[in-house]
Amino acid sequence: MLAAGLSFALMSVFVKQGTGYFSSHELAFYRSLLGLAFLYGLMHIPGARGIEPRSLRGPNLALQLRRGLVGFIALATFFYAVAKLPMSVAVTLNYTSPLFLALVMPFWLGERPRPVEYFAVALGFTGVALLLRPWEGGSDLIAALVGLFSGFMAALAYVHVRQLGKLDEPEWRTVFWFAVVGLAGAFVLSSATGWHAPKLEHAPLLLALGLFATFGQLAMTRAYRRGDTVVVASLAYSTVVFSSLLDVIIWNIDMPVIGWSGMAITIGAGVWTVLINARKAT
Repeated sequence: MLAAGLSFALMSVFVKQGTGYFSSHELAFYRSLLGLAFLYGLMHIPGARGIEPRSLRGPNLALQLRRGLVGFIALATFFYAVAKLPMSVAVTLNYTSPLFLALVMPFWLGERPRPVEYFAVALGFTGVALLLRPWEGGSDLIAALVGLFSGFMAALAYVHVRQLGKLDEPEWRTVFWFAVVGLAGAFVLSSATGWHAPKLEHAPLLLALGLFATFGQLAMTRAYRRGDTVVVASLAYSTVVFSSLLDVIIWNIDMPVIGWSGMAITIGAGVWTVLINARKAT
């Protein structure tokens, strides 16, 4: 999960840089296209462990496609937020997914949320408010709401990944169908909003975007499938830490103490909700 966290942070760097040349939809398209290309290469490496091109369809195709759809919506909205907001802010909003899980899962399972769950969620969104500081009028509220929505969709994607893991679906197949659905969805959106012709000088940026995105997806899917849920979900927040460091190093981001405090509170509340859900499961 730490490898996935670093990969997703680096992916976000290239998304941020790529928004100077392409729309967020186009970047999602190239991310999916190159992801498929990397997977295709892996499939044709002699003796690649567990990867069998003939078994692409698998027994759970409908669930794979649903996971691909919610994952693509989470990806597209996240890329939009990265284009409009400081990278660390967009990543933090995307990682509100445990807060949404704490709200959704009890009703999904026919349970009544406990007061401690409401408190953890309220604390998390208080951190979001401190991070965004809408009362100052300096942040893009629409982009912030889109970023929060990406967190909600990421929560749904997480539920699907867990379901696929319980069905012993290999991580490469899950990543493959996510890329297929993402490619189709991003193509439709990009065609509707207009394309920008890529140039040879953009190749390193797009290749790095696809490489880090695909490696992060493979590592994350394996972590959730084989690791302890609490440890994996907690370490997922390493993406926020890595993104914050890269924001400072690359873009010299100037965020006030209240913003950093809001980010820390959001992370803490997210980890807390993971622990609460884990105790309920046992």
